[in-house]
Formats: sequence, C-alpha cells, structure tokens
Amino acid sequence: MGHNTPSADRTKTLEDNSATFLITDMVPQVPSNNQQTWAGLEDHTRNLAQAGNEVYVIMGSYGVEGAGSDGTKNTIDNGRVTVPSMIWKVIMVIPLGDNYVSRVTENTRVISVNTPNINTVNSSWGGYRTMVDAIEAVNGYDLLTELPDDIEARLESKTEKGPTF
Repeated sequence: MGHNTPSADRTKTLEDNSATFLITDMVPQVPSNNQQTWAGLEDHTRNLAQAGNEVYVIMGSYGVEGAGSDGTKNTIDNGRVTVPSMIWKVIMVIPLGDNYVSRVTENTRVISVNTPNINTVNSSWGGYRTMVDAIEAVNGYDLLTELPDDIEARLESKTEKGPTF
C-alpha cells in the first residue's frame, strides 16, 4: 500500500500524521513503485517546497491490475479493493505569496507523472512525465479548473522537462 499524502509530509502534529494512515489515504501500490519511483517524486516535491516554493499536489489512480511481488492482482481484501494499473500525480510549483491563482502564469512549472503499477517500473520518475491533458483524458477529471482558461490550456498541454533531482 502507498499513501496518497505521504506521512513525511504531515509531521506538524500527531493528528495530521495519523490521518495519512487511514484507508482513505491509501492506494494499493506495488513495492518498487511505492518505495522507489514515488519515493523519489515525493522527495523531489519536498525539496521544491523547502526551496521556498508552494506546491499543489493532486494524485490518483485508474485501471485494474497491478503486478507486485505477489504477482498480478485485480483486487485485494477479498475483492473489496481494486488494485489500479496506473498511478498519477500532478504537481504545480509556484512562488510563495497570497492568492495562488494570481501567481500562476503560462511558465509555471507543472509536473505530471503517470506510472504503471508494476514491480518492474523504472525507479526514475522523470521518464513517466506526461501532459495533464493526457491524465485528464484517461480518468475523466478536469484539473486546474481554478486557473484562467488560457493559462489552464497552456499548462495542461505541455510535458514538463525540468530537473528531476
């Protein structure tokens, strides 16, 4: 299992951290994806925040059938929990300040990652970058809707190529 909101991101209070261990904050994520690929992306996101940025993170999953250390599974917990085939995350990075929408421009860094939920996933998340539009197309969500339409369209239609350290 993996956390939607990482435990390490909610350490200010015991109550905040405990909430990350509720089943509503969990996704059936195979070990190498969780412990390598996503751990690297989560560390990168924390580094961006610690460097004086504000980060907005949206994540989810879709599809059926993950392939972990116990083999391929469609469900766990006697069929009550679906194991997704893909796990995605969208991270918007903006400078600190008030009114976040006013700080977003067409040059704002938006990192979109979509990884297969398999144990042979590449440990480097950078190779799984994609457009927000592609993530929206497979899951039916409309992300970044608070932004002005022209900026939203520009940000959602490009694949971010920035550093992955």
